[in-house]
Amino acid sequence: MAGRVALVTGAARGIGAATVLALVDDGWSVLAVDVVEDNPHLPYPMGTREELDAVVAEGNRRAGDAGRVRAFVADVRDPVAMDAAVLAAERTWGGLDAALAVAGVIAGGAPLWEVPPAQQQAVLDVNLGGVVSLARAAVPALLRRPAPRSGRFLAVASAAATRGLPMLAVYCAAKAGVTGLIRALAVELGGTGVTANAVSPGSTATPILDESAQLYGLADAKAFAAQQPMRRLLDPGEIAAVLAFLAGPGGSGMTGAVVPVDGGLAL
Repeated sequence: MAGRVALVTGAARGIGAATVLALVDDGWSVLAVDVVEDNPHLPYPMGTREELDAVVAEGNRRAGDAGRVRAFVADVRDPVAMDAAVLAAERTWGGLDAALAVAGVIAGGAPLWEVPPAQQQAVLDVNLGGVVSLARAAVPALLRRPAPRSGRFLAVASAAATRGLPMLAVYCAAKAGVTGLIRALAVELGGTGVTANAVSPGSTATPILDESAQLYGLADAKAFAAQQPMRRLLDPGEIAAVLAFLAGPGGSGMTGAVVPVDGGLAL
């Protein structure tokens, strides 16, 4: 994939960070995007600038190239910021071949009607609105590549898109919206050479799962392993590996797909 350019949101930690590194290992140049700022409406910390810089440094170390991965600070909720991120990737490397919407947050811990409206809106704005904002900014850039194209728009959904999780109703709704968006984009992009797919993780060892444990009053996120037939939590790298596959030539025959990487959680 030498010469190919990707943009990844939520890149400071978790699945986003693992995805940056997986793409670098496959030869991509990557713009690593993260807000690196806490959200006043969410009760847990977001990724930091130090974490984002560490991902960039590790990616460049692996590539043996100080310019292969670059950091870009932007909020996925802001369409203007997403436009700026896409433009930065194009100006740095000459174009964009893949956009991966990985940024996500969680809130809840109560029935829908008891969740504070500001928390509800934060989940919708990041988990669904952020994917929409990236798509609106990135798809035109993917289409600016000359034909024949092999562009990719990828998003992270969740097993929560198809499985009702109590006290996480808005999170479930947002992730279901992501899968609907991907299917519609796949049809709209038909014949262009650009595809749209999603990966649907199960319980993965990330800060979001740690916060989920807090919301459910669990002592440790490891308790979620019992609900997956594999009887273990997933590693972020396992999700990232599938995203990297979909971004590469192996995913060329797939569009509109929502690929479960969930340890069997959705069964």
